[in-house]
Amino acid sequence: MSPNPRGSTTSPSGAAPGTLAAPVSLFIGRLGLGGAEKQVVLLAEGLHRRGVDTTVLVMFDGGEREEELRSAGVPVVHLGFRRRPFTPAMLWGNLRAFGRLVGHLRRKRVGVLHAFLFHSYVLAAPAARLARVPVFIAGRRSLGHFKRGRRWVYALERAATSVTDLLIANAEAVAADARDDEGVAADKVVVIYNGLPDAAFTDVGRTRTADRPVVLCVANLRSGKGHPYLIEAAAALRGRGLDFTLALAGDGPERPALEELAARHGVDARFLGARTDVPRLLADADVFVLPSLSEGLPNAVMEAMAAGRPVVATDVGGTGELLRGRGVLVPPGDAAALADGLERLLADPAYADALAAAAQDWIRANATLDNMINRHLAVYTELWERKCAA
Repeated sequence: MSPNPRGSTTSPSGAAPGTLAAPVSLFIGRLGLGGAEKQVVLLAEGLHRRGVDTTVLVMFDGGEREEELRSAGVPVVHLGFRRRPFTPAMLWGNLRAFGRLVGHLRRKRVGVLHAFLFHSYVLAAPAARLARVPVFIAGRRSLGHFKRGRRWVYALERAATSVTDLLIANAEAVAADARDDEGVAADKVVVIYNGLPDAAFTDVGRTRTADRPVVLCVANLRSGKGHPYLIEAAAALRGRGLDFTLALAGDGPERPALEELAARHGVDARFLGARTDVPRLLADADVFVLPSLSEGLPNAVMEAMAAGRPVVATDVGGTGELLRGRGVLVPPGDAAALADGLERLLADPAYADALAAAAQDWIRANATLDNMINRHLAVYTELWERKCAA
């Protein structure tokens, strides 16, 4: 298998493969409102609907999305790992949790273990080998900036990768990062884009009645998402006489500082907190913006594209793959460029609508939920059958 720009595998694009005759376990830290967690839930539900015996393993605690899985009939197993405080009791507790992981894999006779995000796959790799799981896959969903200057992180990741059958990246940029930064062989990485459910492609129209334009950003309020540059861009546009309401959906540790910054600049910023009703927020918005300093493949941008909203975003990670020629891309950490990009869309609705239509067409062709699930299932089945035949 080798990666390609559309994220297909050796199976025909979009073709529904047969049911995998082996249990599958998906492994992640928790089931919060992040993009990776959302994709795990969508994948687990889709595999379950196709008759695959699917379980979701959670390292730490549950999260807001856990009930979605249980309602769909997908079992969720809490392994009981702890992050802090670092004490002998914590170490012993985590060893016991690791034993529960290995025990689950053995009891269920799991055929495919797919781990998402760093903490999960560095722990899952040795567990999979101890439990003799035929196929172990690591899900890569971000660039490796967090590893820079941390040799122990590289060492753990390379050790895990050495016993991993395949890396599944959610963007070409993420796959290239694994190949170039870590030296992962090209035939050990495949690209499968995130998938969006059918409801995401519903044209939400415009429901708002306010006179001022609304610019929406959906992102956790934490370092790396670039919110200070967005607030500075809004302040610059206010100085040019272009005023709008900045709607910020998401929560996190940076909220107090961002609220203070918006107040200091006189920006009309509405801090909406963590939200699950993103389609309704998109219906109220004129423009969507994502000012991140680093990304893998942002679900929030994909949802805005599917809903027919014009997008301004920083050209980081896989965002350019989504928006090149279909949105406004600006350099990260550049408030002036972000202001110019927003002004271009707010001042020229016809141009904004043309970009939004092109983006909506592309996302419909490349990021449906069925394609995402079918491609994963094809990869799982091919690897499992190859291992069983060996």
